[in-house]
Amino acid sequence: MGVTATIPSGGFGGALASASSKAKAGVRLQNIDALRGFVMVLMLLDHIRETWFVYVPVSDPVDAQTAIPAVALARFAVSLCAPIFVALTGLGVFLFHSTHTLEETTAFLLKRGILLMAIEVFFLSPLYWGITEPTLWLQVIWCIGVCMIVLAALIRLPRSAILVIGAVIVCGHNLLDPIQLKEGDAWLPLWAEIHQRAAFPIFGGGLIVKTTYPILAWIGVIALGYSVGPWFLSDVPAQVRQRRLLTLGMAMLAAFVVLRFLNVYGDKPWHVVEGSPLRTFLAFISMTKYPPSLQFLLPTLGLGALILVLFERLQGSGLVNRLAVFGGAPMFFYLFHLSVLRILYHGALAIWGPNHDGTFGVDSYYWVLVWYVGLIVPLYFPTVWFSQLKKRRRDIAWLKYF
Repeated sequence: MGVTATIPSGGFGGALASASSKAKAGVRLQNIDALRGFVMVLMLLDHIRETWFVYVPVSDPVDAQTAIPAVALARFAVSLCAPIFVALTGLGVFLFHSTHTLEETTAFLLKRGILLMAIEVFFLSPLYWGITEPTLWLQVIWCIGVCMIVLAALIRLPRSAILVIGAVIVCGHNLLDPIQLKEGDAWLPLWAEIHQRAAFPIFGGGLIVKTTYPILAWIGVIALGYSVGPWFLSDVPAQVRQRRLLTLGMAMLAAFVVLRFLNVYGDKPWHVVEGSPLRTFLAFISMTKYPPSLQFLLPTLGLGALILVLFERLQGSGLVNRLAVFGGAPMFFYLFHLSVLRILYHGALAIWGPNHDGTFGVDSYYWVLVWYVGLIVPLYFPTVWFSQLKKRRRDIAWLKYF
């Protein structure tokens, strides 16, 4: 999740300059937190689907010929979440580094990264363990933790070098797709962590490890997020920042459309579905997330840049204010809502029993949407409370990690 950043004043001294600087910083931070809050709201939809509609499989990429259209469209919307979270993490690291020493930033990244990895292993994975087959899911929290540790090393390089590294990884990692190792290959565990989504046993087969989020492409994303950090410094006019973000966002969307129509690199080929314009469109927007393809990252990061501009222009509105407060406690929300969903699921399973191949689920995606609408507000208020607690109690050091 994101790093809480302290923005440098950028003033020349004096109360007036300081006040002006803090106001500008608030605007810049508000749209970042609002974007984070926005994708948190989207993320909830997918996790509710995985709770009540998990018996309906969703392939990666989504099979446009068989998928329920509403599910496929929702899947594209929630695809914004991981790329934006990781990119904002890189951006937050730059802003933190702008007011802290290299040693302080490195220490924060290492501690934060190790904490996230520990949360994935000791809290989130047990939360989703099967009864008969314990599984260690190395998902997005693990991935962000590893990426932060890698970034702790990268920040010693010039920012231009970090930009080049990020761009090369994001644009070129699909060249490695043909390298597919099989269970039993000695290098599978390492390669699965780097680039290949896979499962393999450890400790004599008593525990299964699943690398849902191989880290290579995400290292590129966090590096790119860090590289655009200077655009958000206090001496950059809002118009300049917005123009850069608009140009970047539109360029990424245009690159996606070109690559998608060429259909030769950056993802699995897509096909026209005869007699169904809707399913053809779904095929066009269904990209590979595990690991994220170039064609997956271009539109999601591009839309993220455009939404940042929108939220900055709407700063001060009720929607942006609420999203910004909501986005101020991303890790708390992540852990809290997943815990609530597991409690609800196991409660329903205990009361009504399995009704879909050993799992409990609703019979229509309509009920997923009903649950989504019904849970947003109950989950919103505890997250806002924790976000405000973080601001009030800066003397409690551990709060900043959530």
